[in-house]
Amino acid sequence: MINMYEVSETNKMIEQENLDVRTITLGISLLDCIDSDLKELNRKIYNKITTLAKNLVSTGQDIETEFGIPIVNKRISITPVAIVGAAACRTPEDFVEIAKTLDAAALEVGVNFIGGYSALVSKAMTPADEMLIRSIPQALAVTERVCSSINVGSTRTGINMDAVRLSGEIVKATAEATKERDSLGCAKLVVFCNAPDDNPFMAGAFLGVTEADAVINVGVSGPGVVKKALEKVRGKGFEELCETIKKTAFKVTRVGQLVAGEASRRMGIPFGIVDLSLAPTPDVGDSVAEILEEIGLERVGAPGTTAALALLNDQVKKGGVMASSYVGGLSGAFIPVSEDQGMIDAVLAGSLTLEKLEAMTCVCSVGLDMIAIPGKTSASTISGIIADEMAIGMVNQKTTAVRLIPVIGKDVGDTAEFGGLLGYAPIMPVNEFGCETFVNRKGRIPAPIHSFKN
Repeated sequence: MINMYEVSETNKMIEQENLDVRTITLGISLLDCIDSDLKELNRKIYNKITTLAKNLVSTGQDIETEFGIPIVNKRISITPVAIVGAAACRTPEDFVEIAKTLDAAALEVGVNFIGGYSALVSKAMTPADEMLIRSIPQALAVTERVCSSINVGSTRTGINMDAVRLSGEIVKATAEATKERDSLGCAKLVVFCNAPDDNPFMAGAFLGVTEADAVINVGVSGPGVVKKALEKVRGKGFEELCETIKKTAFKVTRVGQLVAGEASRRMGIPFGIVDLSLAPTPDVGDSVAEILEEIGLERVGAPGTTAALALLNDQVKKGGVMASSYVGGLSGAFIPVSEDQGMIDAVLAGSLTLEKLEAMTCVCSVGLDMIAIPGKTSASTISGIIADEMAIGMVNQKTTAVRLIPVIGKDVGDTAEFGGLLGYAPIMPVNEFGCETFVNRKGRIPAPIHSFKN
């Protein structure tokens, strides 16, 4: 049981160290909305979301007021739309109509994002999958709150290179479709390998088909709390360093457990998981990069960065699993460039490159995240970067993802402005040697030998 003493213990973390519950995400299954008539499908989707989520925002606000715990976002994740819309949609434009319905429902209930405009194509694509993927640029251009994801690989199935090639084209098309806003649409589009079914964090959230009809998942974040705790063990050995991270992660996760339990009880919806992810914000003192520098790096990107991040990620997970029986989602450390002031500073200082970020993704929780690149970058180069990251996830049996933003009209030396939690980012250089012949090969990269476990 969680008691008020534990809540009181976190007051300093909340008031001085940027501790927050980053999101309460209500997962809603839309499988029972499936219909061959597009209008009827949209009606069912709108009604189900607005019925189940009508009290989500007010419940979150009540918990904030009662316990004094900031809950930054209230969000919704849904069954992948490629599945839900398969019977009714005949063209990509039909899927765009569903995106508009989702956007309207999100506006009605007051959430800031709704995730699940997604396709799971790690082995192959159905016609509906391909239509949804091709609809993404238009869907993200005409909506404000819809987030999209594509799972193109897994350890069990390999990497669907046809989907990787198409994803690169879609990222580039989405950038063009939203170029008047620094290609903002790409900030709401993520390409996955081994995507989890219960991820509460956008833009990759969706509700897997093995989940319940509705479920409450909570994402907690506290980079500032971990940074402050580590300041007290400067110069100490690795044992004390690791113990400090674990104990801090435990306390942070308990806050998430409390909020998840309260939200579940008040809404009458089952609790799913707590995702303890050190997800930074542009605020000073809320940075994963600063944690790594506190561990002993002069600047993120220096030799030792990957080892420090591996240590941090592992200790965060160990502390989290002791605090809740249901830790899930991604859990660990995120390294989004635009959302982390320390990462931005490292890029500007020249210590952090795209290649070093890729190496860091071998041990972090997600992958190449919120990275702005030149708008002239070709679709095949984007596909090649996606393929590299998918390979890291596939071989290492972990989730990896790519959220690249080719900012149309901007080049290295410029800055892209996204606003809010999405922050801003310097345009990073990309290796300009071509990979078109490689990404244009048909088919899929087979699963690694260690995938055969039956």
